[in-house]
Amino acid sequence: MRGQRSLHLLKQLTNGAQQSLRQAHGQSSTNSLKTLTKHYEEVSIPVPWGHIAGKWYGPKHVRPILGMHGWQDNAGTFDTLAPLLPNHMSFLSIDAPGHGLSSWLPKGVMYHSIDYVQLVLRIMEEHNWDKVSILGHSMSSINGFVFSALFPEKVDMFIGLDILKPPIRNANQIVNALSERLENSLKLERRLRSGSEPPAYDWDQLVERLHQGSNKSVDMEACKYLLQRNCKPSSHEPHKYYFSRDNRLKTSQFYTLSLEIVLEMAARIKAPHLFIKALQAPYYENKKYYDATLEVLRKNPQFEFHEVEGTHHVHLNEPEKVAHIINSFINKCRPL
Repeated sequence: MRGQRSLHLLKQLTNGAQQSLRQAHGQSSTNSLKTLTKHYEEVSIPVPWGHIAGKWYGPKHVRPILGMHGWQDNAGTFDTLAPLLPNHMSFLSIDAPGHGLSSWLPKGVMYHSIDYVQLVLRIMEEHNWDKVSILGHSMSSINGFVFSALFPEKVDMFIGLDILKPPIRNANQIVNALSERLENSLKLERRLRSGSEPPAYDWDQLVERLHQGSNKSVDMEACKYLLQRNCKPSSHEPHKYYFSRDNRLKTSQFYTLSLEIVLEMAARIKAPHLFIKALQAPYYENKKYYDATLEVLRKNPQFEFHEVEGTHHVHLNEPEKVAHIINSFINKCRPL
């Protein structure tokens, strides 16, 4: 019976859930997606605690652009954009630890943003890459910024989507968040030890919860691309599904950096760097910190800055709005 429900889920997810392309010319995000498929291979990258899952588009002999998603998303975030990237390039979209189909961190371990920075080094080591090209959204745009600053000699291209850098928080926010997340992480551990299944929802509820949980940033129609790797059939309630990511992600520890440190990082980024800001998305901090960092980044002659209409997930909802910008940048940095 469980296998039949899994098959039903697969059919529901793949019904019209091929890699997709919107019509250009200002098509509204509420209109139907047009599909454009591109072959990819599911891959598994070994790490000490298990594996990192990913989707590899293009030839294996070409070093890919490494695609990294936002917090609590997964490799599906690039499903609609990947088919639009230059055909001469390979693209590897990964699930971060605890996300999608990747292994969870061991019991008793908390998630921290800096671990995703080290993950890039692990992937480079596994594939014997001397350089890395990064395309990061949201949390991974932040981590790409940090990686590019810490290891400028290892980066030949960095594309960041919507969040420029680690947000600046005041002392009160930082201290309160630390105490709250440390306590809540223990509560989540107890729930995991109990072995109880997370709450289950019917399909429409699942889509609605993802849509609302993203502050309506992910279009209802685009939710399926994330849900493909982010839900499982309930073993207790037929025809219902639960979110399968690691709940401990909700108490992840994030950077607590000062503006001085962030500006120093910005000054150390030497690689070609493209940043695209979605105009209907928030800045997640006082904009003066964002502007100060942009001022430093603009001293890099290979820095490009663009703004587009759309939500935080514009790259998923309306990929054509960013694809031409990204492709122009890629073709300059890594031409055929």
